[in-house]
Amino acid sequence: MTQVISFNRALPASYSLESYKKHFAEFHDWLIRSFDTQPINNLVKARARFIDQVLVELWQHCGLAKEADLALIAVGGYGRGELHPYSDIDLLLLSARSPGRAQQEAIANFITTLWDLRLEIGHSVRTVKECISLGRDDITIATNLLEMRQLTGSKPLYEQLQQALNADGLWSSQRFFQAKRHEQQQRHAQYHGTAYNLEPNLKANPGGLRDIQTIGWVAKKHFNTRTMRELVAYQYLTEDEYQELMECEAYLWQMRFALHLEAGRNENRLLFDYQPAAAQRLGFGADGKASVERMMKRFFRTVQRVSELNEMLLQHFEGSILQAPQSGKVQLLDDYFELNGHLIKALDNAIFARRDNLLRLFWHIANNSNITGIHSTTLRLLRQVRRRLMGDLQDYEACRQLFMALLRHPRGMDKAITLMHRYGILAAYLPQWRNIVGQMQFDLFHAYTVDEHTHRLLKNLYKYSQPEHESEFPLCTDIVRRMEKPELLYLAGIFHDIAKGRGGDHSELGALDAREFAKLHKLSEFDSKLIAWLVEHHLLMSVTAQRRDIHDPAVVAEFAEKVRDETRLNYLYCLTLADIRATNDNLWNDWKGSLLRELFLATQKAFRRGLEKPMDLRDLIRENQAEALRLLIKQTFIESEVLLLWSRIKADYFARYSPKQIAWHCEHILRHKDLSSPLVLVSKAPIKGGTQVFVYTRDVPGLFARMVSALDSKKVNIFDAQIMTNKDGFAMDTFVILEQNGDSVSSPTRQQSIKRALELHISGKPDLSRQKPRLSRQMRQFNVPPKVAFLSGSTKHRTIVEIAALDTPGLLASIAGVFQHCGLNIHAAKITTIGERAEDFFMLSNAEDDALTAEQQSQLKRALISQLSQETEG
Repeated sequence: MTQVISFNRALPASYSLESYKKHFAEFHDWLIRSFDTQPINNLVKARARFIDQVLVELWQHCGLAKEADLALIAVGGYGRGELHPYSDIDLLLLSARSPGRAQQEAIANFITTLWDLRLEIGHSVRTVKECISLGRDDITIATNLLEMRQLTGSKPLYEQLQQALNADGLWSSQRFFQAKRHEQQQRHAQYHGTAYNLEPNLKANPGGLRDIQTIGWVAKKHFNTRTMRELVAYQYLTEDEYQELMECEAYLWQMRFALHLEAGRNENRLLFDYQPAAAQRLGFGADGKASVERMMKRFFRTVQRVSELNEMLLQHFEGSILQAPQSGKVQLLDDYFELNGHLIKALDNAIFARRDNLLRLFWHIANNSNITGIHSTTLRLLRQVRRRLMGDLQDYEACRQLFMALLRHPRGMDKAITLMHRYGILAAYLPQWRNIVGQMQFDLFHAYTVDEHTHRLLKNLYKYSQPEHESEFPLCTDIVRRMEKPELLYLAGIFHDIAKGRGGDHSELGALDAREFAKLHKLSEFDSKLIAWLVEHHLLMSVTAQRRDIHDPAVVAEFAEKVRDETRLNYLYCLTLADIRATNDNLWNDWKGSLLRELFLATQKAFRRGLEKPMDLRDLIRENQAEALRLLIKQTFIESEVLLLWSRIKADYFARYSPKQIAWHCEHILRHKDLSSPLVLVSKAPIKGGTQVFVYTRDVPGLFARMVSALDSKKVNIFDAQIMTNKDGFAMDTFVILEQNGDSVSSPTRQQSIKRALELHISGKPDLSRQKPRLSRQMRQFNVPPKVAFLSGSTKHRTIVEIAALDTPGLLASIAGVFQHCGLNIHAAKITTIGERAEDFFMLSNAEDDALTAEQQSQLKRALISQLSQETEG
C-alpha cells in the first residue's frame, strides 16, 4: 500500500502576507512532489484541510472569532472537503442578523486578506432566513447547502441553519431530482450531448465529474447522507458500482489536478496547450502526440462508463426509490423480455445466461418503435454479464444470426445500434471494435474517437433510408432505395476504420477483417469481396474529388477504372458522403458535396457510355459553345463579336465551364471597355456549392500572388483555382471561395468588399511580406513539417506539385510568392485543409510553358521548404 504522507508544516505563528505566501508556496511545492506518489484522493483532501487551517487562523486574525452571531461555513465542493490546486473556495458567512458596520468592515478585511493571498474566493453573507428563501428558489444554492460544512464560528447558528433546512423541506426528493436532471440535460446540450470533444471540460462534459456528483446529490438529498459509500447500504448502488464510480472519479481527479498544475489557474478545459504536458505528468510518456492519444483513450473510456452509470442510477432512483409512476402498460414481448412503459425489461435475472439474449434485446429495440431505452434493472444485468463474458459474442451461431438480422432490419441502425455502441455490446460482439473504443487522434481533423466516428457514419447511412432526410441527401436516398442489400453498406461502414491504431495501412487491414467477418457469417463471395473492396478504397472518392481535376476526362477515366462498375460506385458514393460528414461537424460544405456529386455523375456516365469509349472533348466544347452563344445572343450580343472574343480564348476554357458560366463571364467581358482596369465578378448565388470569383485582367508576373493575398486579407478560404492566360495576354482566372464557417459568401456588402480588395491588389503592388495574423492557440500545438512532392499528370507539358504544411495564416500567398520568385506559371490549384494540415495541389509550367525540369523541381522544393519552415517557426 502507498504510505500516506501529510504536509505537516505549521502555519506561521503570526500573520504577515509575506510569511503566508511563502507557506502557500511550500504547500504547493509539496502537492507537485506528492502527485506522483500519493493517491489523488489524499491530495484533494489535503488541500481542503490546508485551506481549513488558513481560514480558521485568518478568521481569528481579522477579529471575527469574537463575533458570537457569525459562522464560517464551507459549501459546494469545498464543503465536501475536496479542493484541487486552483479550485474555487466557496464560503457562506452565516449571520444571525444583517451585519452592522463594524462587522461588515471585519468581514471585508477577512475577504480582502484572502484575495491578497491569491485565493479564488466565492462568498456570500446571509442570514438563516435568507438562505432558506434563496435556496427555495435556486437549485444551485440548494445544492451547495446540501454539502455545507462548518469551519469555525457560532455552532448554534450553524445548527439552526441545519434544522431550518430539514424542517422547511426546501425541495422534495422528487422536485430536487427533476431539477437536477433538467440541469444535467441542459448542461449536456451545451456539449451537443456528447463527451467526444477535442478539448473536453473535465467537470461539465457529459460523463465528467459533474455527472458523478449528480448521481450523489439526488440520493444524498433523499437519504440524508454525506458520502457516496453510505448509499450502498440503501441499495441505491452496489458495491461494485460504487468502486467503479470511485475509480472513474479518481482518474478524472488526476486529470483535473494535473491540468491545474499545468495551467497555473482554475482551468477545467483540457485545451490542446496543456494536453502533452498533462499526459506526461500523468505517466503516459513524453512522446507528444502518442502520449496524448493514450491519455485521451482512457479519458473517453472513463466518461463512457460514468455516462452509463449516471443514466442507469438516475433511472433506478426515479423508478425504484421515488417510485415514479410509469407511463404506458406492461406488454410481453417474448419468453425473455417485456415492454415496461417505454423501456424494455428482462423477465428474470438469469436471462443473459443465454448469450443470444444479449443480441435479442437489441433486435426487439429495432423491431418495436415504442421502445425508447433499456430498464435500469436490465441495464444492471447487462453490465454484470458483460464483465463475465468469456470470448466474443460472435463465437455463438445464434448471436451471429441475430446480428445479421439486426443489420438487415429496416430500423437496425436507429436506436438499436446506438444503444449497442453505448452499452459496450458492439465491443463484446466484435473483438476488433474493442480496440477502437476511445481511440482518438491528436489533431484538428478528427473531432471524434474512431468508435464514435464510425457510429455517426452508421447513423448517416441510416438517414439515407428515411423519408424526412430525402431533401438533405437526394442522390443517396435514391441509390439506397434501389439497393438490394443495404446491410453491405453498413458492414463497410463498421469496418472502414476498424484497424486504426494497429500500425500499417488501416484500409488494407480493415479489408482483411471484413473478409474474415464475411466468412464467419457465411456471406456470399460476391458480398464479401464488395465489402472488402469498399473498406480498402473508402478514401478513393474523397481524395479524387478534392485533390484531382475532376473536369479532366483522363482523371474520371482513371477513377472509373479503379471502381470498375456502377454497383461499387453507388456503394462508394454513399459511404464517402457519410464518412466525411461523420469526421468533423465543421468539415462538410456544399462545395465538397458538389465535387463528389460531379465525380459520381461523370463516372456513372462513363460506365453507361462504356470505358472503351471515352468522351471526346471536342464534342463537349462544341455543345458548351453552342448553348453559351444562344444565351449571349438572347442578351442582345451579336454573334460576330462573341466569336471574335472566343477566338482569343483557349479551347480548354470551354470544356471546363458550363454554358451559363461561360455566358456570365463573356457578357461582362464584352461590356468591360476599360482594359487598363481589372474586371472582377463575384457570384451573387453559390455555383456548385461555392462562391465563384472571376477575374479578367492583363496578365503580369505575380498576378496569382496578388489575388490570393487579396482574398486572404478578406479572411475567406480558397478551395479551387483555375488559372488561364488567353492568346492576347489577358488572364481569365476563377476562384471558388467560402467563408471560414463553410458557408458561401451571401452578403452583398461582403461580396462588394471582396471585389474591391481584388481590384486594389491587382492594380497596385501589395506587400506580400506584410505582417500576418499570429497562429491560433490550437494551431501552435501542432508540428507539420512541410513536404513537397511532384506527381505525374495527364498533361505532359505541365507539372503537378503537392505541398503539405501547417495551415498557417497567409500560407497560399506565401506559396504563390515562391512560385513567382522561381518564375513559374500557375494553371490550376486545389486547396484542401485537413484540420491543422493544408494539402494543396498546383499545376505548374516553367517560363517556356513546359513541364518543370528535374533541376527546376529540385530548386522549387528547396525554396518551398525553406519558406514554409520559416513561417512555421515564426
